Amino acid sequence: MAGISNKKKNGTKRILFTDEQGKRCTIPLGRVYATAAESFKLRVEALIAARRMGIPFDSELAAWLRDLPDTMHGRLAAVGLIESRINAAVVTLEMLLNRFEASSMVKPATRAARQPCIKSLLGQFSPDKPIGNLTIGDAEDWHKCLPESKYAVATIAKFINISKTIFRKAVKWGLIAKSPFEDLRRGSQTNQARSFYVTDEMMKAVLEVCADDHWRGVLILCRYAGLRCPSELVGLKWSDINWENNRMTVQSPKTARHEGHAFRMVPIAPNVKQILLSLFHNAEVGAEVVLPRLRNATTNLRTTVVKYITRAGLTPWPRTFQNLRASCETDWVDRCPAHAVAKWLGHSPLIAAQHYLHVRDAHFDMVTSGTKSDASNVQNATQHHLAWNASPSHEVSKTTCYEGDLRANAKACVATQNKEVGATGLEPVTFAV
Repeated sequence: MAGISNKKKNGTKRILFTDEQGKRCTIPLGRVYATAAESFKLRVEALIAARRMGIPFDSELAAWLRDLPDTMHGRLAAVGLIESRINAAVVTLEMLLNRFEASSMVKPATRAARQPCIKSLLGQFSPDKPIGNLTIGDAEDWHKCLPESKYAVATIAKFINISKTIFRKAVKWGLIAKSPFEDLRRGSQTNQARSFYVTDEMMKAVLEVCADDHWRGVLILCRYAGLRCPSELVGLKWSDINWENNRMTVQSPKTARHEGHAFRMVPIAPNVKQILLSLFHNAEVGAEVVLPRLRNATTNLRTTVVKYITRAGLTPWPRTFQNLRASCETDWVDRCPAHAVAKWLGHSPLIAAQHYLHVRDAHFDMVTSGTKSDASNVQNATQHHLAWNASPSHEVSKTTCYEGDLRANAKACVATQNKEVGATGLEPVTFAV
């Protein structure tokens, strides 16, 4: 695609190639080593291929162009391979953020959760600041300012994660060579200070002051069935309830984009079944959804629930609905295997351990008193049941062997070995070769 020409008189080199119109083009290199000329030629060929195919430059080529001296950059622009630095469009931070938002295919809640981070970036840097001028030092300064804005540690970690995602896109699109945010340490997104276990006694007090079964249903489905609120409550239908087997199918919009995670099966506990029966008997004829007053996933339920918690004489706990779901998982893990509980809740055991499971005083009491949790009892009973079904016991085998003719024709067993084994053992004596 391109070649190197040498002038014998002065030892200078130049790159020769033919453009799309068939015009012969020349890029002077001056007096350089052959290896440098060859390296430059390979990059010129990459520029020619990208221009002809209409594809963006890769990150390495973009970085090379960015650091290229103005003289050589101008020579490439003169033959039409790139735009001159004077005429090149400058991508600002605001332009990048707008493009990132327009290209994202996420849920409205996820898009809304990104806004505080985007607002923080625009507040730290000018919206019209070119992203190519952002340095690693600028990113570190922004990171240092976040604690001063009184953001929690988990929130700061989330901001770092979002900023990395945005600027990785910029690298992928060929807008910058390297993300200035890539080396920032994200930290943990788990905030143990906002973790709270909601006891059965607290739930009983709140349920007693609820106005009707609708609100009791919302709380019970979150606390004792582990449903996400409000996304999974909105989509719950009567056709999803399996009354006979005490199970229900839960549609999960949050994980629907992951293969095999669009829905899950959840066990129906006795108190959950009781409220479902009450809601079913009071439902209008032809009603499809379990909670018809929940119109969409953006419904604000927290304000009313906090009023009920306060009316019950309790202090509202943080993360109102997530801690209800986490308390449900904590109870289930005490009685059932962790992998099964994680399946019912719609995430992995690792996520459960990091964000959901609580350490209760009862867990300390189990160790100090020497008692076992219900989980070990359930697991032992399950293993015993599986072992019994997997292979018959020796007594069953013995009885079966002597059934019918076999039992009639069987002879008594006579011991053939009544002496101790000698020093030579049972095998015949052999001699070394």
